[in-house]
Amino acid sequence: MGYPTKIQLISRKKGNQWYVNFPNALAEAMNFKKGETVEWEVESLTVLKMSRKVEKAVKE
Repeated sequence: MGYPTKIQLISRKKGNQWYVNFPNALAEAMNFKKGETVEWEVESLTVLKMSRKVEKAVKE
């Protein structure tokens, strides 16, 4: 099942910002947390991959 989403563009004096919003059902299924870091990778002009950034455990 897909989740169609529109790309948003916000034009500002210092440059443009692009936004992609995640549907709530998808965010909950992925167990996203507020402030979580993700990484985008371009695989082709039709495929954009997003991966979770795995935080390394700090040894004490």
